[in-house]
Amino acid sequence: MNVSAVRKITISGIVMALYITIMILTQGFAFGQFQIRMATSIYALSAIYPFLIVPLGLSNLLSNTLMGGLGIFDMIGGLFVGILTSLLVYIIKKYKLNDWLIALPIILIPGLIVPIWLSYLIHVPYMILAVSLIIGQIIPGIVGVILVKQLRGKVR
Repeated sequence: MNVSAVRKITISGIVMALYITIMILTQGFAFGQFQIRMATSIYALSAIYPFLIVPLGLSNLLSNTLMGGLGIFDMIGGLFVGILTSLLVYIIKKYKLNDWLIALPIILIPGLIVPIWLSYLIHVPYMILAVSLIIGQIIPGIVGVILVKQLRGKVR
């Protein structure tokens, strides 16, 4: 599907606003022991619109800037995690793998990479954080797959 530059910018802006809005509305459980970040399910949209890879990373950066309060490592780390997760979702789609595999990067990338700097910043062991984040990302991973299955072919 050929999408014009104006349409890409518009869709990117809407998705970024949606990500931030979801984070604001769910921050009560998005930053707890089990960080259930429902906004990360939106990473799955890069399976439909690959141009969202960078805007989704920027959404995580903005989210961590506005609500995280853990400084530059968390902000830049969020950018990296958002881009990497979205990129892996796109690769799964590009190689026409099973849609349910989309859940894996949404669960594992934030779950295994975020604790690298988070353990340093909040002084909690990596393994405890990794298990906690992976458990918290299971629901967003599943929701992301359902989102793609519902929207694929219905959006232009």
